[in-house]
Amino acid sequence: MPGLLDEIEPLKQTAVAELKAAPDLAALEQTKGAWLGANGKFTALMKRLGTLSKEEKPIAGKAVNAAKTELEAALVSRREELELKASLPKEPTDFTLPGRRRVLGKLHPLTQVTEDIVRSFRKIGFVVADGPEIEDEYHCFDALNTPADHSARDTQDTFYLGTDPKPESASRTGGNPKLLLRTHTSSVQIRVMEKQPPPIRIIVPGRVYRRDNADATHNPTFQQVEGLYVDKGVTAADLKGTVEFVFRELMGEDVKIRFRPHYFSYTEPSFEIDFTSALVKKMGKDWLEIAGCGMVHPKVFENVGYDPEVWTGWAFGFGIERIAMIRYGINDIRLFYENDVRFLRQF
Repeated sequence: MPGLLDEIEPLKQTAVAELKAAPDLAALEQTKGAWLGANGKFTALMKRLGTLSKEEKPIAGKAVNAAKTELEAALVSRREELELKASLPKEPTDFTLPGRRRVLGKLHPLTQVTEDIVRSFRKIGFVVADGPEIEDEYHCFDALNTPADHSARDTQDTFYLGTDPKPESASRTGGNPKLLLRTHTSSVQIRVMEKQPPPIRIIVPGRVYRRDNADATHNPTFQQVEGLYVDKGVTAADLKGTVEFVFRELMGEDVKIRFRPHYFSYTEPSFEIDFTSALVKKMGKDWLEIAGCGMVHPKVFENVGYDPEVWTGWAFGFGIERIAMIRYGINDIRLFYENDVRFLRQF
């Protein structure tokens, strides 16, 4: 036993010295393996305890455990020193230099405008509704009283995707309807009315798709928001009051609105909305077309199971990009989709 006890202290001192001298974390791990690994020198010493007598084992075991504890403490201490050293900058730091601020992220300008629109409608009791961007022909066209020969249904205007293999509207169309990328968010109005009895007061912001060539005022994908109000006794005066309130909230108190007769298959009567304001005057124009609207067509109510003799309603929709372009004085819609941080940081 004196031989084993005599070896413990010299081995411990040598191991501690090598651990403290390790120049980096990789060398420290190698040193640890050489002493405390499965085939390490100190591990081999511990294995020899089994050869000692019953009387010798407790004394030698206590000495070995104490030495091992000291080795592990030296290992932890050196690892902390090396990790701190590795985390420090390689070049000296000049603490007198000004600090570098983190760049804060911002909402996209279209998101900001959308949130303002939603906030305006919520003030007068509207809630937000949502629906699928991949739509079927029934909800996008048929239920909205759009004739089969309407130009909006042509492949040159609409992105068709094929036939719906499991259509929910097959029984109403007499076959499987075509799938398409929705051309307006009016399809969500149909889905809401199919599931919910009146009264209804919703807005539907969302992305829509049309076969347009990208230029300063057109894009194949853009954002749209539509409003729908259905109740007993709803009139065009309610529509006009809502439109005036929302656009004054969005564009300023000096906004003036005018309605021009128009035609939409899903509203009767139908109107286009023009507005003027100081922002419009700065653009060198007297009036700008901003939205389409009208009283919901009785045929649309029949398609969703509403009695047009009992219920009336209005709907209107407009492009969010158009509002943003007027608000911020932007003359090219493509800027919203180029993801140029220099442009986006201005909002």
